[in-house]
Amino acid sequence: MRAKTFEHDSDELVLNLFYEDKDDRWFPGDRHLRRMARKMLFGEPRMSGQLRVFLNLCAGLDRLGIRYRVNDYRYIAQHPDELACIIGRTFLLDKFAWKNPILLGVAAHNHPLDDPDLFTRLPVKKVVVPGPWYADMYRPYWPDTEAWPIGIDTDRWAPSRAADKSVDVLIYDKVHWDRERYAPELIEPVRARLVSEGRSFTELRYGSYKEEDFQAALARSRAMIFLCQNESQGIAYQQALSCGVPVFAWDPGGPWRDPDYFPHRVTFAPVSSVPYWDERCGMKFVDRAGFEAGWADFWAGCMKDSFDPRGYVLDNLTLEQRARQYYDIARSVARQHAVSAGSGTLVDGWLTGVG
Repeated sequence: MRAKTFEHDSDELVLNLFYEDKDDRWFPGDRHLRRMARKMLFGEPRMSGQLRVFLNLCAGLDRLGIRYRVNDYRYIAQHPDELACIIGRTFLLDKFAWKNPILLGVAAHNHPLDDPDLFTRLPVKKVVVPGPWYADMYRPYWPDTEAWPIGIDTDRWAPSRAADKSVDVLIYDKVHWDRERYAPELIEPVRARLVSEGRSFTELRYGSYKEEDFQAALARSRAMIFLCQNESQGIAYQQALSCGVPVFAWDPGGPWRDPDYFPHRVTFAPVSSVPYWDERCGMKFVDRAGFEAGWADFWAGCMKDSFDPRGYVLDNLTLEQRARQYYDIARSVARQHAVSAGSGTLVDGWLTGVG
């Protein structure tokens, strides 16, 4: 990725962003060859959630006029007192001899147990994770954890015309744990209810579509049923909200059931599949009985335009709002580090004598 580099301005924090999606595996630079080979064999790769986080952060910073560098390892090595913002992934922590204070996340660890000595092994000062319940899970291990969701591009993910709405419901299927249980217990009854009412529907399964497919499906759909056990942020359902599509969300709660951790390593509850939400977004249900009981009210609300999902996103999750939050977190970490290092003083909330 080409670095976006600016001249340093001592009166303003210039973010030093680091993000790489793939690491070299066999020899230096082989990640580029592997990427080209995958493109030749399988076509354009699907957008990963981690890459979307990085791109949306940069887009929000651009809109705000906040300056940043990308993967400028030479600069950061020459300025060891400046903050390094490592978006992800975890291999970057061992790729470079970090001397700088580090703001880490969100595309990093699944759980602190993956790197319990992180804060003593490296100069990490704060970790950001995508959502509030995720932050609550991290803090007993890493107290300096803060929730930070990425913003949604509300210009790209915008409502379509009513005349384009040719499908009643989009079923978004992200059921991956215990699927052999939930396919007959939940997914099939959802389909059966829609069929019994004569509702037209289409389905997308997580990991099997490109962003353009999802965007086109939302443009055609009047509502979305979101089936997912839990989400740290839930970019997909928030993109639906931004398109003005009300969501009927399966939100079973309970413990975090990632089989790599639960129940032998981590037991944490409660989780949520829609961690950013209010009544404007749509409605939620806990299980099949809740779906059967609540579906009619949800559909009636859709027909009456009772929901305002896009309004929720505009109030809480725009590119500018979330980029500003990230910048404020980074600035706070940089100032705290400078004060603790004795290399500067605070004047009217700004740091002087650093850089």
